[in-house]
Amino acid sequence: MFKKLREVFSRFIETASSLLSSREKLLESIEELKLNLVANDVAYEVAENIASELTMRVEEGSIKSREELVKALREILLSYFTGLNSIDLLSLANSKKPLKLVFLGVNGVGKTTTIAKVAVYMRENGLKPLMVAADTFRAGAQEQLKIHSERTGIPVFTGKYGSDPAALVYDAIQYGLNRGFNVFLIDTAGRMHVDVDLVNELKKIVRVAKPDVKILVVDALTGNDALEQARFFNEAVGVDCVVVTKVDAYEEGGVPLSLVYILKKPVLFIGVGQDYKDLKPFNPIEYVERILTGLQ
Repeated sequence: MFKKLREVFSRFIETASSLLSSREKLLESIEELKLNLVANDVAYEVAENIASELTMRVEEGSIKSREELVKALREILLSYFTGLNSIDLLSLANSKKPLKLVFLGVNGVGKTTTIAKVAVYMRENGLKPLMVAADTFRAGAQEQLKIHSERTGIPVFTGKYGSDPAALVYDAIQYGLNRGFNVFLIDTAGRMHVDVDLVNELKKIVRVAKPDVKILVVDALTGNDALEQARFFNEAVGVDCVVVTKVDAYEEGGVPLSLVYILKKPVLFIGVGQDYKDLKPFNPIEYVERILTGLQ
């Protein structure tokens, strides 16, 4: 997990440490770091910012040793995660009756599996979740949630393919409220070819559901495509937080960093396996320490 990004920082620290007495060569090393970060799914503007911050500190003389270099990197990386609006679903669930979550994301990123994982997480914490299959466009989308429902024992509300997804969401919420459900997890369409119809559909669902949290699901393995998807959904309907899936198989490491920098929204969970309990709350400090481990 995040192996390649860790190697990038490790190589940079080793090289830069031997160049600390040579300002020009150290600045060259920082430029090389920027290119290597981009090669490992760090968005160019993020890599540019990291390089600019390091360059400024070198020029002002605050980096004079290996320890100061590592400290500067840690401070820069952690700064991207500070000041973001934190989201605690359990606290929200205790204050909102019911809690409504809308899940966004293109097909194939693990959105329906993530919905099931979050539903299990909510149930294990004493809540009564209902999954809502509001993707009435893609063949098999509702069946996927039905399978998760059978495996987890968590109910799912479905409708007819081709029906109005916003109307289905409205019916699901009324159905759930009458039966004591207190968390609604709403799936939405995620056609790979994003278009005006999809945007209007999502906007209508958001108007009807009035969600407390809009959760974007992205696949870490798609790299920079995940960033483009994040931009699209944030511009279309707004994003409150992100779940990054398939992190257990992801070596590059730059996607979480890029997402928070670009969206200015927190990563809520990371998916680290196929089991329904393989959903881990994202810890920014742990993430930064993992990619800087052993550098001090």
